[in-house]
Amino acid sequence: MASAYDAQNVFARMLRGEVPCQALYEDAYVLAFPDLHPKAPVHVLLIPKGPYPHGSSFYTQAPEAFLAGFFRGVGAVIQQLGVGVKGYRLISNEGLEGGQEVPHFHLHLLAGRPLGPLLSSPPCR
Repeated sequence: MASAYDAQNVFARMLRGEVPCQALYEDAYVLAFPDLHPKAPVHVLLIPKGPYPHGSSFYTQAPEAFLAGFFRGVGAVIQQLGVGVKGYRLISNEGLEGGQEVPHFHLHLLAGRPLGPLLSSPPCR
């Protein structure tokens, strides 16, 4: 999935301080903030501080130290929120069919209640 990065997307604008957000956690690699339309009692967005339009570009183009820093930041947020004991879900949507709405790679961290199956599927035949 090759696409150019849109530097005017809302997450890029947040990273530049043009759009305010309620930062729950921030370091050199990641910014975490509550989702505006939560789907669970805990619903946090985690965005890398780099121009990656989707997961495919992040996983293949980000320097290894940046990848490690981002995921260590994800771990720090999980610990800060205390959701690791009972469980949580990390979701990454990619592309139109994957449900990606903002063209900047990000993870959704959901927790705070039993989340049930990720997708419903037709019965096996």
